[in-house]
Amino acid sequence: MKKSVHTLLFSLALVGTGYLLGRQERPIVISPLPIKITPSASLPILFAKKKDPADLQKRVQETIGDQWKNYSVYVKDLASDFEMGVNDRVIYEAASVNKLAILAALYHEVQQGKADLDKQVTIQSEDMQGYGSGTLRYEEPGNAYSVKTLARLMMQQSDNTAAYILSAYIVPLDTIQQLVNSWGLTQTDMVNNKTSNRDMAILLTKITNGTIANPAHTQEMRAFLKESAFEDRLPTLLRKTATVYHKTGDAVGSLHDVGVVEDGNVHYYIGILTSDVTDENQAKQLMGKLSKIVYDYIRR
Repeated sequence: MKKSVHTLLFSLALVGTGYLLGRQERPIVISPLPIKITPSASLPILFAKKKDPADLQKRVQETIGDQWKNYSVYVKDLASDFEMGVNDRVIYEAASVNKLAILAALYHEVQQGKADLDKQVTIQSEDMQGYGSGTLRYEEPGNAYSVKTLARLMMQQSDNTAAYILSAYIVPLDTIQQLVNSWGLTQTDMVNNKTSNRDMAILLTKITNGTIANPAHTQEMRAFLKESAFEDRLPTLLRKTATVYHKTGDAVGSLHDVGVVEDGNVHYYIGILTSDVTDENQAKQLMGKLSKIVYDYIRR
């Protein structure tokens, strides 16, 4: 197990992210149609234009152009059957995106009474992961943290020490793998740190819609994802009314961001995975543009 955990954390060592339900709407009452109507004026109101995946795919690919050669974009409207994917079943190095699986498995085990969020864990010197993002590696060994605090740091700061402790001592990697398999994630490998956009869509949907845990614990997980320290990709160009529950991941040549976006009746998954990035700032800006294109398309 120790070897498997170190294999996972070695992959996470490539992380370069840096250091760091609204008011219920009243029913809409539709008045009877007037006796005399003009079809050309009424039909656009009565029948919304059906969204075409090919149309959105064209916009996405034209925006990317030749800036990326190896990438995956997947969009799934969680309020309808609309979805669009480019390389959405291709397997990528997950980097810190797979911390979502650790979070989900932890809260599943809490729900089953097999883990305790209030349990205190004293961090030993050998637990410190001296790389990547997060604040725990700068703390002195011997400090104690609750499991819940470690989960929060793992998601908000992408803290690698927190991720190591949770997957080494609280919910072992083999348990996490068994759970993600049972949830239908067929392309996620926790030991080798691999995943696909399709798998992350399944997982994030389960986390945010209350499938994994009870309402209170679901709200905790949503809060961790909402309050990310890394807001420089999917959320950047969206309206302030939009809430993005997401997780970034960075590795050499790769920048990822996967999330669920909510804004009123708008509710969809968007994931962007890459593997040939040479300019990180340009890639982050492009991810923001793609996110805005999808947001505007789903909202229309």
